[in-house]
Amino acid sequence: MRITVIGAGAWGTAIAMAACRLSGHEVRLHARDESQATALRTQGQNARYLPGLDLPQGLQILSGALSPLVAQAGTQDLFIVATPMSGLRSTLQALQTVPGPVAWLCKGFESGTGLMPHEVQAQVAPSMQAGALSGPSFALEVARSQPTALVAASSHAAVRDALVQAFHGSALRVYANDDIVGVEVGGAVKNVLAIATGLCDGLDLGLNARAALITRGLAEMTRLGLALGAKAETFMGLSGLGDLVLTATGDLSRNRKVGLALAQGMTLQQAVGSLGHVAEGVYSARTVWQRAQALGVDMPITEAVVALLDGRLQAREAVQVLMGRGPRGESL
Repeated sequence: MRITVIGAGAWGTAIAMAACRLSGHEVRLHARDESQATALRTQGQNARYLPGLDLPQGLQILSGALSPLVAQAGTQDLFIVATPMSGLRSTLQALQTVPGPVAWLCKGFESGTGLMPHEVQAQVAPSMQAGALSGPSFALEVARSQPTALVAASSHAAVRDALVQAFHGSALRVYANDDIVGVEVGGAVKNVLAIATGLCDGLDLGLNARAALITRGLAEMTRLGLALGAKAETFMGLSGLGDLVLTATGDLSRNRKVGLALAQGMTLQQAVGSLGHVAEGVYSARTVWQRAQALGVDMPITEAVVALLDGRLQAREAVQVLMGRGPRGESL
């Protein structure tokens, strides 16, 4: 199988490294521009995002226009879009004529439209055989070959099968799931909830508070997913509970770091600037909330995070708002 990963950030590089370690694959990593590609080739590593980790010998580094790669593609080619959510639409437009499967790694809702990735794909390339590769995963650990489990989500069995063939190995397990709506809702909402949990930990509210936030956050995620047509059981799996726990509690989580920084009194601009990476929860929180409002879905934690990011609430005020809500049953 020939695998082309578009986007040489941390996650794109890590997933290309993982594929390259499996026998029988030709793996290409497409960088944003030639200067980035040259740095990857000469340094033999992605020094900006994954310093100290050598790239596999067989990994090909490409740059430039995507059109030649699209023209050469056959049905056995697999394209992986590893751009941030903001770059998904334009990349899918460039890939819309490829005959083989396409999958994306980004998690979130598109700013402005509020669309999930598969909804963007339906607009841009409705005939494309496409899906998502998601689940609880830090790029650094995948690049190090530490044990990880992911979900290959698509309504097309051929896409699910291709993703399993491309990435399933001794260090990376890939589970197939046909509920792409649930997988994408989980991947988007967990980033928002991780900001809330980082805030909770940064304010030293305790482990009880953290557990409450994660559990009630999972209920919010599930409510929104069900309203959008997802399956309830998806949210108890890797792309729901699994990804939420990892992103809300893991020290490598960028969204969690934003919450911690806000708790320390940083402005949002300072918090985001300190990361050096994209924290998708910052950009998707408002669109998650707007989508929930349009569907009449109650998401109080998400609402508080949006107010905090907008500057309408201070850190401790957000906690007071959540704790001051009236009593209710625990059901979804």
